[in-house]
Amino acid sequence: MDRLVELACELIAVPSTADRPAELRRALDLVLETVGPGFEVRRFESGGKPSALVHPRGAEAFRVVLNAHLDVVPGAPEQFVPRVEGTRLYGRGAQDMKVAALVMAGVFREMAPGLDGENIPIALQLVTDEEVGGLDGTAHQIAQGVRAGFVIVGEQSRLRVVNESRGLAHVKLTANGRAAHAAYPWLGENALVSVVEAVTRLLQRYPVPEHEVWRTTANVARLGTPNRAVNQVPDEASAWVDIRFPAGDGDFAGRTAEQVAAHLTNVTGAAAEIQALGAPHHADPANPDVVALQHAARQVGYDGKLLAKHGAADGRHYSAVGVDAVIFGPGGDGQHGAHEYVDLTTLTPYREALEAFLTGLSRRPAGASGRDAPARPG
Repeated sequence: MDRLVELACELIAVPSTADRPAELRRALDLVLETVGPGFEVRRFESGGKPSALVHPRGAEAFRVVLNAHLDVVPGAPEQFVPRVEGTRLYGRGAQDMKVAALVMAGVFREMAPGLDGENIPIALQLVTDEEVGGLDGTAHQIAQGVRAGFVIVGEQSRLRVVNESRGLAHVKLTANGRAAHAAYPWLGENALVSVVEAVTRLLQRYPVPEHEVWRTTANVARLGTPNRAVNQVPDEASAWVDIRFPAGDGDFAGRTAEQVAAHLTNVTGAAAEIQALGAPHHADPANPDVVALQHAARQVGYDGKLLAKHGAADGRHYSAVGVDAVIFGPGGDGQHGAHEYVDLTTLTPYREALEAFLTGLSRRPAGASGRDAPARPG
């Protein structure tokens, strides 16, 4: 544990945000160094974002992929100065998800050779763009042919098994008007007012909930206009919106970007541009690997319940190609906040659960059916 905390502090101190490609590479190289020699390392790069796939030499198909991202959201400088307080390790990326990445790397290092000897190759997938959509990391590797029988994404879950998460649409709504002098507003048409009205119509269709619900939500992130003169009626304005939707919402799920844009244009009256569209993530709760992972969590003292998560993760890219993926990670809190931490007491059980799950692969056929409880939102 002391060595893990030491490595975690070193990794958290790397400000691996999307706008710092050198730091992304440094974080990736640091984790690869912890894995050590004896494996094949396939390096990828797309959109300036490096990633890697580590596996036994010569392996091409993988029974399980352990997926981890090493990029983080921006934070204040002091958030990249890790500190331990009691059983908590604080710092940007402590919970989301650098410490889990190191645990996964250690489990892979110890177990991959033995599993490969049983003709059960596994892989460690390290990416650096999950926080900005995952298109240049996990999705890029999938496009290059990477597949698995089952995928475990090490995002935080406190050893619960997340088999469902909502899809996302990043949308730009644009309204055009007619410029005029502010003293004569009747001679113009205010685009900023029009885009505010468009946002109002959107929120009427997808209202902000008063409590946790499993349905489509919309968050207005930014309003803007190119106009910089206070005495001018703006003739163009835009709103940037983040929409999250479950698999059952026919407005978004299973639709193309063009279809979603047409739908939102009709709802809002503004021109909708889809800047990103990610499918919902779903793994069959009857999948024997899902059931086995729940059992492994119970073996180390956790309930291993199925969980439906509101935020998107890279598992959705595997769902899109028919591969079951789940989120399974340690505990903590403060994700993306100023007081983010990982719960150090969950790290040993997390490692032991991963090891128990992987140890049972030889006794478990991929893709057979099993049974367990349905997922619940959380």
